[in-house]
Amino acid sequence: MKKLFPIFTIALLCLFAYTCESNNADDGQIVAGVDLDELFAPPTAAEIQAIENEWQQRTISVDDYTVILDSTVQIVTAILDLKIVSHRVDGILHFGAVLVPRTDHEEALPLLTYTHGGDNGLNVDELLQLIGLIGDSISQFIYTAPSFRSEPLNFAGQTWLSEGEPSPWDRDVDDALTLVEAVLQNEPQADPERLAVLGFSRGACVGMLMGIREPRIDVIVEFFGPTDFHGEYVREITRNALEGTLADLPGIDYLNDTYIQLLKSGTLSIADVRPELTRRSPIYFIDDLPALQVHHGTNDQIVDVSQSEALIEAATEAGLTEPQFEYYLYEGGAHNPLTLPGSIPASIAFLLQIANPVVARISAL
Repeated sequence: MKKLFPIFTIALLCLFAYTCESNNADDGQIVAGVDLDELFAPPTAAEIQAIENEWQQRTISVDDYTVILDSTVQIVTAILDLKIVSHRVDGILHFGAVLVPRTDHEEALPLLTYTHGGDNGLNVDELLQLIGLIGDSISQFIYTAPSFRSEPLNFAGQTWLSEGEPSPWDRDVDDALTLVEAVLQNEPQADPERLAVLGFSRGACVGMLMGIREPRIDVIVEFFGPTDFHGEYVREITRNALEGTLADLPGIDYLNDTYIQLLKSGTLSIADVRPELTRRSPIYFIDDLPALQVHHGTNDQIVDVSQSEALIEAATEAGLTEPQFEYYLYEGGAHNPLTLPGSIPASIAFLLQIANPVVARISAL
């Protein structure tokens, strides 16, 4: 009997260890009743196609275009007409900014759209400061910048609030594309065959999705944008939110209130939420991206660099190379372009590729 006791004890210990390991695996997969493996599994080809079909059903039409404010600004040595404009997107009143350089020439100019980061709307002053970095080439573009639905647009002590329910990274794209179309229809110098986007953070993801949905967009420069909402970074944020810890990140309040907590309560199913992750993930539509330049710091505490690393890996697997696809990762860089040395001149050079009207469409190279 004494000889059997150690064997029996070992067996019990092994059974206990196996049970603990199994429970830990379950704990890692199911949190607050939500199966994270099922929720964050990469989308199937059918799921991706369903999103593409849904995008094709969305119409981009310009209604009730109105110039609300008409002013003039000087940036470096350039004089530009600044307009605050309104129009309707799906019946929703939306505001944006438009800047047209005054030149002695009437040739068509490429249209550069700025898509902002964060949740606090658009301050036109930040757009003016950004344009100032272009220096002597300022007058080679027409510029536009959307606010996103439910957000303010601020300029010269005045505020205009775009209507509608917030929809970060998704309907943001509809807002931006409709403003682009509005400018093309109302600014005779805007060249519809030369379109570019410069986006930061939330706006970087929006810019990539714009390029995927609008084939006329030639060039995108994106700084530290999310690329894969099925990835481990978003999964961990979701796990924490389900456990009651909400990260202090742009867009997380929307995701938490609209999807995560409704999953937890059973009001929404995983099948309801998976398409919302896919439609916000440019990485799964990489074959439809135009020429793209990526900038990301390895010490980014807002959008983890793994988001850009995953995009780089997908682009490499898809055979994308320069000049179609460029990327820069900055050791120790944060969620701020000023911590990414050389990123501004590299961005300007990339965007200026479409400033010459004889340059062929870069995305076709």
